[in-house]
Amino acid sequence: MSLLHFFIKQFPHVNAREWESRFKEGLILDLDGHVLSASDSYRPNSHLIYFRRLEREPEIPFEEKILFQDDHILVADKPHFLPVTPSGLYLHQTLLNRLKKKTQIPTLSPIHRIDRDTAGLVIFSINPEERAQYQNLFRDRSVNKFYEAIAPFSQDLSDKLPLTYQSRIEESAHFLQMQEVHGAPNTNTLIELMEVSGAWAKYRLNPNTGKKHQLRCHLNALGIPIRNDQIYPVLTPYQEYDLDFSKPLQLLAKEIQFRDPITQVDRLFISARLLNF
Repeated sequence: MSLLHFFIKQFPHVNAREWESRFKEGLILDLDGHVLSASDSYRPNSHLIYFRRLEREPEIPFEEKILFQDDHILVADKPHFLPVTPSGLYLHQTLLNRLKKKTQIPTLSPIHRIDRDTAGLVIFSINPEERAQYQNLFRDRSVNKFYEAIAPFSQDLSDKLPLTYQSRIEESAHFLQMQEVHGAPNTNTLIELMEVSGAWAKYRLNPNTGKKHQLRCHLNALGIPIRNDQIYPVLTPYQEYDLDFSKPLQLLAKEIQFRDPITQVDRLFISARLLNF
């Protein structure tokens, strides 16, 4: 049985021509990121990835940059608004698929992620057999990450900085927002004041944990929500196609440090991007 016949039989609610189009557009892959053909043979107990075909996709008019690449990893400097991986309305306009097209490396896979709204550093594994070793760096908290953020200046808070802020963050009733709740802390962030300009300040953030929206939640809880944040403290209506690029979230994944588990080389990468301060 061919893969095309398998998908048609397995998903009868999807038109056969739709599956043919997905194969032609390279939307069916194996776990290593190799594009599969409709005529390839079906193999029981194998794992495949498929993407739906988008009739319309938002165009992101900002370019990523490759800062470093060797035989093991690729380090990209992501612009604001660009998702790291495909989801929802985004497929081709994602950092992963742009880099695959640019480098012709189908096995690229992110070993960590940052929000679509956040700019800065993202590291990709090149070889599937090495991927887990890099992912384990983040699991074991062996990576030192530094962010920069523009948020309101607070004299009361500045007198307490540097400060390690801790709290417990869990999902809220709305899937887009996280919330602080009572209980043992599961997040902590070192917050330092870098400089002040009128009513605004630039902060340096060093998270020791990696919860979703951790930095956005922490600064919001301290009364200094990040500039142009459309989720905290108030969730604004989701923009699908007519995106407003004039107000990027002022949060930047600026610096990352770790010892490469394959080469044993100490790595330090710094984003070339700057916030609007």
